[in-house]
Amino acid sequence: MTKTRTPSAVDAVAEAHARALIERSPALRVELGVPGDPHALDDYSPAAAQELDELNARTLARLDAAEAEAGADLDDVDRVTLDAMRERLGVERELHAAGLSAGALNVIHSPVQNIRDLFDLVPTATAQDWADSAGKLRSVPQALAGYREALTARLDAGRAPASRQVTAVVEQARAAGEDGGHFDRFIAGAARADGGTGVSAELAAQLRAAAVQAKDAYAQIADFLESEVASRAVAADAVGREAYALYSREFLGAAVDLDETYAWGLAELARIDAEQQALAAELYGPGTGVREAIDRLEADPDYRIEGLDGLRSWMQAKADDAIERLAGSHFDIPDRLRTIECMVLPEGTGGIYYTGPTEDFSRPGRMWWSVPAGVESFSAWQELTTVYHEGVPGHHLQVGEAVCRTDTLNTWRRSLCWVSGHGEGWALYAERLMADLGFLDDPGFRMGMLDSQRLRAARVVVDLGVHLGLEAPAELGGGTWDAQQAWEFLTANVAMDRSFLAFELDRYLGWPGQAPSYKIGQRLWEEIRDGARAAAQDRGEEFDLKAFHSRALALGSVGLDTLRRALS
Repeated sequence: MTKTRTPSAVDAVAEAHARALIERSPALRVELGVPGDPHALDDYSPAAAQELDELNARTLARLDAAEAEAGADLDDVDRVTLDAMRERLGVERELHAAGLSAGALNVIHSPVQNIRDLFDLVPTATAQDWADSAGKLRSVPQALAGYREALTARLDAGRAPASRQVTAVVEQARAAGEDGGHFDRFIAGAARADGGTGVSAELAAQLRAAAVQAKDAYAQIADFLESEVASRAVAADAVGREAYALYSREFLGAAVDLDETYAWGLAELARIDAEQQALAAELYGPGTGVREAIDRLEADPDYRIEGLDGLRSWMQAKADDAIERLAGSHFDIPDRLRTIECMVLPEGTGGIYYTGPTEDFSRPGRMWWSVPAGVESFSAWQELTTVYHEGVPGHHLQVGEAVCRTDTLNTWRRSLCWVSGHGEGWALYAERLMADLGFLDDPGFRMGMLDSQRLRAARVVVDLGVHLGLEAPAELGGGTWDAQQAWEFLTANVAMDRSFLAFELDRYLGWPGQAPSYKIGQRLWEEIRDGARAAAQDRGEEFDLKAFHSRALALGSVGLDTLRRALS
Protein backbone atom coordinates (compact mmCIF):
# COMPACT_ATOMS: atom_id res chain seq x y z
CA MET A 1 0.00 0.00 0.00
CA THR A 2 1.29 3.47 -0.90
CA LYS A 3 2.08 5.56 2.15
CA THR A 4 0.35 8.94 2.16
CA ARG A 5 2.86 11.75 2.40
CA THR A 6 2.41 14.33 5.15
CA PRO A 7 1.83 17.74 3.52
CA SER A 8 4.65 20.22 4.08
CA ALA A 9 4.94 23.97 4.50
CA VAL A 10 5.68 24.19 0.77
CA ASP A 11 2.50 22.24 0.07
CA ALA A 12 0.59 24.68 2.28
CA VAL A 13 1.79 27.61 0.15
CA ALA A 14 0.83 25.74 -3.03
CA GLU A 15 -2.59 24.84 -1.61
CA ALA A 16 -3.24 28.47 -0.62
CA HIS A 17 -2.28 29.56 -4.13
CA ALA A 18 -4.57 26.92 -5.64
CA ARG A 19 -7.49 28.02 -3.45
CA ALA A 20 -6.96 31.62 -4.52
CA LEU A 21 -6.90 30.64 -8.21
CA ILE A 22 -10.03 28.52 -7.87
CA GLU A 23 -11.83 31.27 -5.93
CA ARG A 24 -11.10 33.84 -8.62
CA SER A 25 -11.90 31.56 -11.61
CA PRO A 26 -15.41 30.12 -12.04
CA ALA A 27 -14.12 28.37 -15.18
CA LEU A 28 -11.59 26.46 -13.08
CA ARG A 29 -14.35 25.47 -10.70
CA VAL A 30 -16.36 24.02 -13.57
CA GLU A 31 -13.33 22.16 -14.93
CA LEU A 32 -12.47 20.73 -11.51
CA GLY A 33 -16.05 20.16 -10.38
CA VAL A 34 -15.67 22.14 -7.13
CA PRO A 35 -18.38 24.34 -5.57
CA GLY A 36 -18.63 28.11 -5.76
CA ASP A 37 -20.91 30.80 -7.16
CA PRO A 38 -22.64 28.83 -9.94
CA HIS A 39 -23.67 31.97 -11.85
CA ALA A 40 -20.29 33.67 -12.19
CA LEU A 41 -17.87 33.79 -15.10
CA ASP A 42 -14.19 34.75 -15.11
CA ASP A 43 -13.12 38.38 -14.93
CA TYR A 44 -11.07 39.27 -18.03
CA SER A 45 -10.43 42.91 -17.10
CA PRO A 46 -7.00 44.56 -16.64
CA ALA A 47 -7.74 44.84 -12.92
CA ALA A 48 -8.12 41.06 -12.67
CA ALA A 49 -4.79 40.57 -14.45
CA GLN A 50 -3.13 42.93 -11.97
CA GLU A 51 -4.65 41.04 -9.04
CA LEU A 52 -3.28 37.77 -10.41
CA ASP A 53 0.19 39.27 -10.72
CA GLU A 54 0.05 40.44 -7.12
CA LEU A 55 -1.07 36.96 -6.03
CA ASN A 56 1.87 35.43 -7.90
CA ALA A 57 4.31 37.82 -6.23
CA ARG A 58 2.97 36.98 -2.76
CA THR A 59 3.13 33.26 -3.44
CA LEU A 60 6.72 33.41 -4.67
CA ALA A 61 7.73 35.26 -1.50
CA ARG A 62 5.93 32.68 0.65
CA LEU A 63 7.68 29.85 -1.18
CA ASP A 64 11.05 31.41 -0.33
CA ALA A 65 10.04 31.59 3.33
CA ALA A 66 8.75 28.00 3.37
CA GLU A 67 11.97 26.72 1.80
CA ALA A 68 14.09 28.54 4.35
CA GLU A 69 11.96 27.19 7.19
CA ALA A 70 12.18 23.58 5.92
CA GLY A 71 15.95 23.65 5.51
CA ALA A 72 17.37 20.13 5.38
CA ASP A 73 13.89 18.61 5.80
CA LEU A 74 12.94 19.58 2.25
CA ASP A 75 12.06 16.40 0.33
CA ASP A 76 12.08 15.62 -3.40
CA VAL A 77 8.37 16.40 -3.80
CA ASP A 78 8.89 19.85 -2.33
CA ARG A 79 11.94 20.46 -4.50
CA VAL A 80 9.89 19.80 -7.62
CA THR A 81 7.05 21.99 -6.33
CA LEU A 82 9.43 24.86 -5.68
CA ASP A 83 11.09 24.47 -9.06
CA ALA A 84 7.78 24.20 -10.92
CA MET A 85 6.01 27.07 -9.16
CA ARG A 86 8.94 29.44 -9.49
CA GLU A 87 9.17 28.69 -13.19
CA ARG A 88 5.42 28.94 -13.87
CA LEU A 89 4.61 31.95 -11.72
CA GLY A 90 7.81 33.63 -12.84
CA VAL A 91 6.95 33.45 -16.52
CA GLU A 92 3.40 34.63 -15.74
CA ARG A 93 4.87 37.69 -14.04
CA GLU A 94 7.11 38.35 -17.03
CA LEU A 95 4.13 38.18 -19.38
CA HIS A 96 2.22 40.61 -17.18
CA ALA A 97 5.15 43.02 -17.04
CA ALA A 98 5.31 42.92 -20.84
CA GLY A 99 1.60 43.79 -21.07
CA LEU A 100 0.69 40.39 -22.51
CA SER A 101 -1.44 38.90 -19.74
CA ALA A 102 -4.80 40.51 -20.59
CA GLY A 103 -6.65 41.34 -23.78
CA ALA A 104 -5.39 38.44 -25.89
CA LEU A 105 -7.27 37.92 -29.15
CA ASN A 106 -6.93 34.90 -31.39
CA VAL A 107 -9.10 32.28 -33.05
CA ILE A 108 -8.75 29.50 -30.50
CA HIS A 109 -7.78 30.57 -26.98
CA SER A 110 -9.02 33.98 -25.97
CA PRO A 111 -12.10 35.08 -24.01
CA VAL A 112 -14.49 34.99 -26.97
CA GLN A 113 -13.85 31.23 -27.31
CA ASN A 114 -13.27 30.50 -23.63
CA ILE A 115 -16.61 31.90 -22.46
CA ARG A 116 -18.50 30.17 -25.27
CA ASP A 117 -16.78 26.81 -24.77
CA LEU A 118 -17.30 26.76 -21.00
CA PHE A 119 -20.96 25.92 -21.67
CA ASP A 120 -19.80 22.62 -23.18
CA LEU A 121 -18.50 21.61 -19.73
CA VAL A 122 -21.13 22.83 -17.27
CA PRO A 123 -23.30 20.16 -15.60
CA THR A 124 -26.64 19.67 -17.38
CA ALA A 125 -28.21 16.61 -15.76
CA THR A 126 -30.76 18.30 -13.46
CA ALA A 127 -33.12 21.25 -13.36
CA GLN A 128 -30.83 22.89 -10.78
CA ASP A 129 -27.92 22.54 -13.20
CA TRP A 130 -29.95 24.41 -15.80
CA ALA A 131 -30.97 27.10 -13.31
CA ASP A 132 -27.27 27.61 -12.59
CA SER A 133 -26.55 27.80 -16.32
CA ALA A 134 -29.22 30.46 -16.73
CA GLY A 135 -27.28 32.54 -14.21
CA LYS A 136 -24.05 31.93 -16.11
CA LEU A 137 -25.68 33.00 -19.36
CA ARG A 138 -26.81 36.22 -17.69
CA SER A 139 -23.17 36.82 -16.66
CA VAL A 140 -21.86 36.74 -20.23
CA PRO A 141 -22.36 40.50 -20.83
CA GLN A 142 -20.30 41.39 -17.74
CA ALA A 143 -17.50 38.98 -18.67
CA LEU A 144 -17.28 40.36 -22.19
CA ALA A 145 -17.37 43.92 -20.83
CA GLY A 146 -14.22 43.16 -18.82
CA TYR A 147 -12.60 41.72 -21.92
CA ARG A 148 -13.57 44.82 -23.91
CA GLU A 149 -11.82 46.94 -21.27
CA ALA A 150 -8.68 44.79 -21.58
CA LEU A 151 -8.73 45.05 -25.38
CA THR A 152 -8.98 48.83 -25.15
CA ALA A 153 -6.07 48.98 -22.71
CA ARG A 154 -3.97 46.81 -24.99
CA LEU A 155 -4.74 49.01 -27.98
CA ASP A 156 -3.90 52.15 -26.02
CA ALA A 157 -0.57 50.60 -25.01
CA GLY A 158 0.34 50.04 -28.66
CA ARG A 159 -0.12 46.25 -28.64
CA ALA A 160 -2.88 45.89 -31.22
CA PRO A 161 -3.82 42.42 -32.47
CA ALA A 162 -3.32 41.28 -36.05
CA SER A 163 -6.07 42.09 -38.54
CA ARG A 164 -6.35 38.43 -39.54
CA GLN A 165 -7.27 37.43 -35.99
CA VAL A 166 -9.76 40.27 -35.56
CA THR A 167 -11.60 39.37 -38.75
CA ALA A 168 -11.84 35.70 -37.81
CA VAL A 169 -12.96 36.36 -34.23
CA VAL A 170 -15.65 38.76 -35.45
CA GLU A 171 -17.06 35.88 -37.49
CA GLN A 172 -16.88 33.53 -34.49
CA ALA A 173 -18.62 36.02 -32.21
CA ARG A 174 -21.37 36.67 -34.74
CA ALA A 175 -21.92 32.92 -35.19
CA ALA A 176 -22.25 32.45 -31.43
CA GLY A 177 -24.70 35.36 -31.22
CA GLU A 178 -26.97 34.19 -34.02
CA ASP A 179 -30.37 32.65 -33.51
CA GLY A 180 -29.85 28.92 -33.69
CA GLY A 181 -26.17 29.35 -32.80
CA HIS A 182 -24.09 28.03 -29.93
CA PHE A 183 -26.21 29.34 -27.05
CA ASP A 184 -29.52 28.28 -28.56
CA ARG A 185 -28.10 24.81 -29.18
CA PHE A 186 -26.89 24.74 -25.59
CA ILE A 187 -30.25 25.52 -23.97
CA ALA A 188 -31.98 23.01 -26.26
CA GLY A 189 -30.36 20.37 -24.06
CA ALA A 190 -32.63 21.40 -21.18
CA ALA A 191 -35.33 19.23 -22.70
CA ARG A 192 -33.21 16.20 -21.77
CA ALA A 193 -32.67 17.15 -18.10
CA ASP A 194 -33.87 15.01 -15.18
CA GLY A 195 -33.93 11.78 -17.09
CA GLY A 196 -35.61 13.24 -20.15
CA THR A 197 -38.55 14.93 -18.44
CA GLY A 198 -37.01 18.34 -19.09
CA VAL A 199 -37.10 21.53 -17.06
CA SER A 200 -40.22 23.43 -16.06
CA ALA A 201 -41.86 25.87 -18.44
CA GLU A 202 -40.81 28.72 -16.14
CA LEU A 203 -37.15 27.68 -16.13
CA ALA A 204 -37.21 27.09 -19.87
CA ALA A 205 -38.42 30.68 -20.32
CA GLN A 206 -35.63 31.92 -18.04
CA LEU A 207 -33.08 30.02 -20.11
CA ARG A 208 -34.38 31.50 -23.35
CA ALA A 209 -34.23 35.01 -21.90
CA ALA A 210 -30.72 34.41 -20.54
CA ALA A 211 -29.57 33.02 -23.88
CA VAL A 212 -30.83 36.20 -25.55
CA GLN A 213 -28.63 38.23 -23.18
CA ALA A 214 -25.61 36.07 -24.01
CA LYS A 215 -26.30 36.31 -27.76
CA ASP A 216 -26.72 40.08 -27.56
CA ALA A 217 -23.41 40.36 -25.69
CA TYR A 218 -21.66 38.37 -28.40
CA ALA A 219 -23.23 40.51 -31.11
CA GLN A 220 -22.02 43.61 -29.27
CA ILE A 221 -18.44 42.33 -28.88
CA ALA A 222 -18.48 41.50 -32.60
CA ASP A 223 -19.58 45.07 -33.34
CA PHE A 224 -16.87 46.45 -31.05
CA LEU A 225 -14.18 44.36 -32.70
CA GLU A 226 -15.35 45.39 -36.15
CA SER A 227 -15.82 49.09 -35.45
CA GLU A 228 -13.15 49.86 -32.83
CA VAL A 229 -10.46 47.20 -32.93
CA ALA A 230 -10.22 46.38 -36.64
CA SER A 231 -9.32 49.95 -37.56
CA ARG A 232 -6.38 49.88 -35.12
CA ALA A 233 -5.27 46.32 -35.84
CA VAL A 234 -1.91 45.68 -37.47
CA ALA A 235 -1.35 43.93 -40.78
CA ALA A 236 1.70 41.98 -39.61
CA ASP A 237 1.14 38.54 -38.11
CA ALA A 238 4.64 38.29 -36.60
CA VAL A 239 5.09 39.16 -32.92
CA GLY A 240 8.88 39.50 -33.09
CA ARG A 241 11.77 37.75 -31.34
CA GLU A 242 11.49 39.31 -27.89
CA ALA A 243 7.81 38.48 -27.37
CA TYR A 244 8.20 35.11 -29.07
CA ALA A 245 11.01 34.02 -26.73
CA LEU A 246 8.72 34.75 -23.79
CA TYR A 247 5.78 32.90 -25.31
CA SER A 248 8.06 29.96 -26.11
CA ARG A 249 9.12 29.68 -22.47
CA GLU A 250 5.49 29.99 -21.40
CA PHE A 251 4.49 26.99 -23.50
CA LEU A 252 7.59 24.84 -22.97
CA GLY A 253 8.69 25.55 -19.45
CA ALA A 254 12.16 25.51 -20.99
CA ALA A 255 14.45 27.90 -22.82
CA VAL A 256 15.55 26.63 -26.24
CA ASP A 257 17.78 28.06 -28.94
CA LEU A 258 15.13 29.33 -31.35
CA ASP A 259 17.35 29.44 -34.43
CA GLU A 260 18.73 25.95 -33.80
CA THR A 261 15.18 24.73 -33.23
CA TYR A 262 14.05 26.19 -36.56
CA ALA A 263 16.91 24.37 -38.34
CA TRP A 264 16.04 21.18 -36.46
CA GLY A 265 12.40 21.53 -37.55
CA LEU A 266 13.45 21.60 -41.21
CA ALA A 267 15.71 18.56 -40.70
CA GLU A 268 13.01 16.68 -38.80
CA LEU A 269 10.54 17.36 -41.58
CA ALA A 270 12.99 15.92 -44.14
CA ARG A 271 13.54 12.84 -41.95
CA ILE A 272 9.81 12.18 -41.65
CA ASP A 273 9.35 12.69 -45.38
CA ALA A 274 11.95 10.01 -46.08
CA GLU A 275 10.14 7.61 -43.73
CA GLN A 276 6.85 8.35 -45.48
CA GLN A 277 8.43 7.81 -48.90
CA ALA A 278 9.52 4.33 -47.84
CA LEU A 279 6.08 3.58 -46.43
CA ALA A 280 4.34 4.78 -49.62
CA ALA A 281 6.38 2.26 -51.58
CA GLU A 282 5.45 -0.44 -49.06
CA LEU A 283 1.77 0.42 -49.41
CA TYR A 284 1.43 0.72 -53.18
CA GLY A 285 4.70 -0.33 -54.76
CA PRO A 286 7.99 1.29 -55.79
CA GLY A 287 7.69 4.73 -57.35
CA THR A 288 4.57 5.68 -55.38
CA GLY A 289 4.90 9.16 -53.92
CA VAL A 290 3.66 10.24 -50.50
CA ARG A 291 0.87 12.38 -51.93
CA GLU A 292 -0.35 9.58 -54.20
CA ALA A 293 -0.31 7.12 -51.29
CA ILE A 294 -2.32 9.53 -49.14
CA ASP A 295 -4.85 10.12 -51.93
CA ARG A 296 -5.31 6.37 -52.27
CA LEU A 297 -5.76 5.97 -48.53
CA GLU A 298 -8.36 8.73 -48.61
CA ALA A 299 -10.27 6.92 -51.35
CA ASP A 300 -10.10 3.52 -49.62
CA PRO A 301 -13.51 2.73 -48.04
CA ASP A 302 -11.78 0.55 -45.45
CA TYR A 303 -10.27 3.69 -43.96
CA ARG A 304 -13.39 5.88 -44.00
CA ILE A 305 -15.73 6.78 -41.15
CA GLU A 306 -19.13 8.16 -42.12
CA GLY A 307 -21.36 10.43 -40.05
CA LEU A 308 -20.94 12.09 -36.67
CA ASP A 309 -22.44 9.14 -34.80
CA GLY A 310 -20.08 6.82 -36.64
CA LEU A 311 -17.13 9.03 -35.69
CA ARG A 312 -18.06 9.04 -32.01
CA SER A 313 -18.58 5.28 -31.90
CA TRP A 314 -15.28 4.63 -33.68
CA MET A 315 -13.37 6.96 -31.34
CA GLN A 316 -14.90 5.30 -28.28
CA ALA A 317 -14.13 1.77 -29.47
CA LYS A 318 -10.50 2.60 -30.25
CA ALA A 319 -9.98 4.48 -26.98
CA ASP A 320 -11.46 1.64 -24.92
CA ASP A 321 -9.36 -0.95 -26.77
CA ALA A 322 -6.14 0.96 -26.09
CA ILE A 323 -6.88 1.13 -22.36
CA GLU A 324 -7.65 -2.59 -22.17
CA ARG A 325 -4.51 -3.63 -24.05
CA LEU A 326 -2.05 -1.25 -22.39
CA ALA A 327 -3.18 -1.57 -18.77
CA GLY A 328 -0.73 -3.64 -16.77
CA SER A 329 1.49 -4.58 -19.68
CA HIS A 330 2.98 -1.23 -20.67
CA PHE A 331 1.48 1.25 -18.19
CA ASP A 332 0.03 1.24 -14.70
CA ILE A 333 -3.49 2.57 -15.31
CA PRO A 334 -5.62 3.18 -12.20
CA ASP A 335 -9.16 1.79 -12.34
CA ARG A 336 -10.65 5.30 -12.27
CA LEU A 337 -8.82 6.11 -15.51
CA ARG A 338 -10.20 3.16 -17.42
CA THR A 339 -13.24 5.21 -18.42
CA ILE A 340 -13.03 7.90 -21.08
CA GLU A 341 -15.94 9.56 -22.89
CA CYS A 342 -15.63 10.45 -26.56
CA MET A 343 -17.66 13.50 -27.61
CA VAL A 344 -18.47 15.03 -31.01
CA LEU A 345 -19.52 18.69 -31.29
CA PRO A 346 -21.32 19.68 -34.52
CA GLU A 347 -20.99 23.16 -36.03
CA GLY A 348 -17.53 23.43 -34.49
CA THR A 349 -14.13 24.89 -35.31
CA GLY A 350 -12.23 21.77 -36.35
CA GLY A 351 -10.30 21.41 -33.10
CA ILE A 352 -9.71 18.09 -31.32
CA TYR A 353 -8.98 18.32 -27.61
CA TYR A 354 -9.17 16.67 -24.21
CA THR A 355 -10.75 17.80 -20.94
CA GLY A 356 -9.66 16.15 -17.72
CA PRO A 357 -11.80 14.47 -15.07
CA THR A 358 -13.15 16.24 -12.04
CA GLU A 359 -11.29 15.69 -8.79
CA ASP A 360 -13.86 13.10 -7.67
CA PHE A 361 -14.11 11.53 -11.15
CA SER A 362 -17.88 12.14 -11.23
CA ARG A 363 -17.17 13.58 -14.68
CA PRO A 364 -14.64 11.41 -16.49
CA GLY A 365 -11.96 12.59 -18.86
CA ARG A 366 -13.36 13.42 -22.28
CA MET A 367 -11.98 13.48 -25.81
CA TRP A 368 -13.73 16.14 -27.93
CA TRP A 369 -13.89 16.52 -31.70
CA SER A 370 -15.32 19.88 -32.75
CA VAL A 371 -16.47 19.20 -36.32
CA PRO A 372 -17.01 22.09 -38.78
CA ALA A 373 -20.44 22.42 -40.35
CA GLY A 374 -20.92 20.17 -43.36
CA VAL A 375 -18.09 17.75 -42.56
CA GLU A 376 -19.55 14.24 -42.45
CA SER A 377 -16.73 11.94 -43.59
CA PHE A 378 -13.51 11.22 -41.71
CA SER A 379 -10.20 9.46 -42.33
CA ALA A 380 -9.59 6.54 -39.97
CA TRP A 381 -6.07 6.06 -41.35
CA GLN A 382 -5.24 9.60 -40.29
CA GLU A 383 -7.06 9.78 -36.97
CA LEU A 384 -6.25 6.58 -35.08
CA THR A 385 -3.06 8.22 -33.87
CA THR A 386 -5.17 11.16 -32.64
CA VAL A 387 -7.16 8.81 -30.41
CA TYR A 388 -3.89 7.71 -28.79
CA HIS A 389 -2.80 11.36 -28.51
CA GLU A 390 -5.95 12.47 -26.71
CA GLY A 391 -6.74 9.22 -24.89
CA VAL A 392 -4.35 6.54 -23.61
CA PRO A 393 -1.40 6.70 -23.39
CA GLY A 394 -1.73 10.41 -24.22
CA HIS A 395 -3.60 13.13 -22.36
CA HIS A 396 -6.11 10.93 -20.56
CA LEU A 397 -3.41 8.87 -18.87
CA GLN A 398 -1.16 11.86 -18.28
CA VAL A 399 -3.78 14.23 -16.83
CA GLY A 400 -5.71 11.54 -14.99
CA GLU A 401 -2.57 10.10 -13.39
CA ALA A 402 -1.83 13.50 -11.85
CA VAL A 403 -5.41 13.91 -10.61
CA CYS A 404 -5.15 10.51 -8.89
CA ARG A 405 -2.01 11.51 -6.97
CA THR A 406 -3.77 12.82 -3.87
CA ASP A 407 -1.28 10.88 -1.72
CA THR A 408 1.74 12.89 -2.84
CA LEU A 409 0.83 15.95 -4.94
CA ASN A 410 -0.82 19.15 -3.75
CA THR A 411 -3.80 20.57 -5.64
CA TRP A 412 -1.71 22.98 -7.70
CA ARG A 413 0.53 20.15 -8.91
CA ARG A 414 -2.38 17.75 -9.54
CA SER A 415 -4.90 19.97 -11.24
CA LEU A 416 -3.79 23.54 -11.90
CA CYS A 417 -0.33 23.33 -13.43
CA TRP A 418 -0.46 22.67 -17.17
CA VAL A 419 2.55 23.19 -19.40
CA SER A 420 1.83 22.74 -23.09
CA GLY A 421 5.26 21.42 -24.02
CA HIS A 422 5.05 18.83 -21.26
CA GLY A 423 1.45 17.84 -21.99
CA GLU A 424 1.33 18.07 -25.76
CA GLY A 425 4.90 16.85 -26.03
CA TRP A 426 3.93 13.77 -24.04
CA ALA A 427 0.87 13.18 -26.23
CA LEU A 428 2.96 13.36 -29.41
CA TYR A 429 5.58 11.15 -27.75
CA ALA A 430 2.71 8.74 -27.00
CA GLU A 431 1.74 8.60 -30.68
CA ARG A 432 5.23 7.52 -31.69
CA LEU A 433 5.41 5.12 -28.75
CA MET A 434 2.21 3.38 -29.90
CA ALA A 435 3.84 2.80 -33.27
CA ASP A 436 6.92 1.37 -31.54
CA LEU A 437 4.67 -0.92 -29.46
CA GLY A 438 3.04 -2.35 -32.59
CA PHE A 439 -0.35 -0.61 -32.42
CA LEU A 440 0.20 1.06 -35.79
CA ASP A 441 1.71 -1.80 -37.77
CA ASP A 442 -1.00 -1.45 -40.39
CA PRO A 443 0.85 0.71 -42.96
CA GLY A 444 -2.16 3.00 -43.46
CA PHE A 445 -2.41 3.81 -39.77
CA ARG A 446 1.37 4.20 -39.57
CA MET A 447 1.18 6.69 -42.42
CA GLY A 448 -1.37 8.57 -40.33
CA MET A 449 1.01 8.71 -37.37
CA LEU A 450 3.79 9.99 -39.62
CA ASP A 451 1.41 12.54 -41.11
CA SER A 452 0.63 13.76 -37.59
CA GLN A 453 4.33 14.00 -36.81
CA ARG A 454 4.93 15.78 -40.10
CA LEU A 455 2.23 18.36 -39.33
CA ARG A 456 3.84 19.11 -35.98
CA ALA A 457 7.30 19.43 -37.54
CA ALA A 458 5.93 21.69 -40.28
CA ARG A 459 4.39 24.04 -37.77
CA VAL A 460 7.67 24.34 -35.87
CA VAL A 461 9.09 25.72 -39.11
CA VAL A 462 6.08 27.94 -39.90
CA ASP A 463 5.60 29.30 -36.39
CA LEU A 464 9.22 30.21 -35.77
CA GLY A 465 9.75 31.29 -39.37
CA VAL A 466 6.85 33.75 -39.44
CA HIS A 467 7.03 35.14 -35.90
CA LEU A 468 10.81 35.56 -35.88
CA GLY A 469 10.90 36.98 -39.41
CA LEU A 470 13.34 34.33 -40.61
CA GLU A 471 14.42 33.58 -44.18
CA ALA A 472 11.92 31.38 -45.98
CA PRO A 473 13.16 28.28 -47.85
CA ALA A 474 14.20 28.76 -51.46
CA GLU A 475 11.30 26.65 -52.74
CA LEU A 476 8.96 29.30 -51.34
CA GLY A 477 10.84 32.09 -53.09
CA GLY A 478 13.03 33.08 -50.14
CA GLY A 479 12.63 36.43 -48.44
CA THR A 480 11.04 36.90 -45.04
CA TRP A 481 8.35 34.39 -44.10
CA ASP A 482 4.77 35.61 -44.46
CA ALA A 483 1.29 34.10 -44.18
CA GLN A 484 1.02 33.24 -47.88
CA GLN A 485 4.30 31.35 -47.80
CA ALA A 486 3.16 29.62 -44.63
CA TRP A 487 -0.01 28.46 -46.42
CA GLU A 488 1.98 27.21 -49.40
CA PHE A 489 4.37 25.38 -47.09
CA LEU A 490 1.56 23.75 -45.09
CA THR A 491 -0.46 22.68 -48.12
CA ALA A 492 2.68 21.12 -49.61
CA ASN A 493 3.54 19.25 -46.43
CA VAL A 494 0.31 18.44 -44.60
CA ALA A 495 -2.42 16.00 -45.67
CA MET A 496 -5.29 17.72 -43.89
CA ASP A 497 -8.67 18.85 -45.15
CA ARG A 498 -8.20 22.44 -46.30
CA SER A 499 -11.01 23.74 -44.09
CA PHE A 500 -9.20 22.31 -41.05
CA LEU A 501 -5.82 23.51 -42.28
CA ALA A 502 -6.98 27.09 -42.83
CA PHE A 503 -8.11 27.22 -39.20
CA GLU A 504 -4.78 25.68 -38.13
CA LEU A 505 -2.80 28.39 -39.89
CA ASP A 506 -4.86 31.14 -38.26
CA ARG A 507 -4.24 29.43 -34.93
CA TYR A 508 -0.45 29.42 -35.40
CA LEU A 509 -0.39 33.04 -36.48
CA GLY A 510 -2.49 34.18 -33.53
CA TRP A 511 -1.12 31.99 -30.73
CA PRO A 512 2.67 32.21 -31.10
CA GLY A 513 4.76 29.50 -29.49
CA GLN A 514 1.91 27.12 -28.71
CA ALA A 515 1.84 24.96 -31.83
CA PRO A 516 5.60 24.22 -31.85
CA SER A 517 5.42 23.12 -28.21
CA TYR A 518 4.06 19.74 -29.34
CA LYS A 519 7.02 18.69 -31.45
CA ILE A 520 9.64 20.52 -29.39
CA GLY A 521 8.07 19.00 -26.29
CA GLN A 522 8.29 15.54 -27.86
CA ARG A 523 11.94 16.20 -28.68
CA LEU A 524 12.69 17.13 -25.07
CA TRP A 525 10.73 14.16 -23.69
CA GLU A 526 12.74 11.82 -25.91
CA GLU A 527 16.00 13.49 -24.88
CA ILE A 528 15.10 13.06 -21.20
CA ARG A 529 14.12 9.39 -21.74
CA ASP A 530 17.30 8.66 -23.70
CA GLY A 531 19.34 10.35 -21.00
CA ALA A 532 17.73 8.14 -18.36
CA ARG A 533 18.45 5.06 -20.49
CA ALA A 534 22.10 6.05 -20.90
CA ALA A 535 22.44 6.68 -17.16
CA ALA A 536 21.00 3.24 -16.39
CA GLN A 537 23.43 1.64 -18.80
CA ASP A 538 26.33 3.52 -17.22
CA ARG A 539 25.29 1.99 -13.88
CA GLY A 540 25.20 -1.45 -15.47
CA GLU A 541 21.40 -1.63 -15.09
CA GLU A 542 18.68 -2.57 -17.55
CA PHE A 543 16.51 0.41 -18.45
CA ASP A 544 12.87 -0.09 -17.39
CA LEU A 545 10.72 1.99 -19.76
CA LYS A 546 7.48 1.29 -17.89
CA ALA A 547 9.05 2.44 -14.63
CA PHE A 548 10.43 5.56 -16.32
CA HIS A 549 6.95 6.47 -17.59
CA SER A 550 5.39 5.85 -14.18
CA ARG A 551 7.97 8.02 -12.44
CA ALA A 552 7.63 10.80 -14.99
CA LEU A 553 3.83 10.89 -15.02
CA ALA A 554 3.69 10.79 -11.22
CA LEU A 555 5.23 14.28 -11.21
CA GLY A 556 2.22 15.89 -12.88
CA SER A 557 2.55 18.51 -15.58
CA VAL A 558 5.64 20.66 -15.02
CA GLY A 559 7.94 22.72 -17.19
CA LEU A 560 10.30 20.61 -19.26
CA ASP A 561 13.41 22.03 -17.59
CA THR A 562 11.83 21.11 -14.24
CA LEU A 563 11.05 17.62 -15.58
CA ARG A 564 14.63 17.11 -16.70
CA ARG A 565 15.98 18.14 -13.31
CA ALA A 566 13.46 16.02 -11.42
CA LEU A 567 14.22 12.86 -13.40
CA SER A 568 18.00 13.28 -13.24
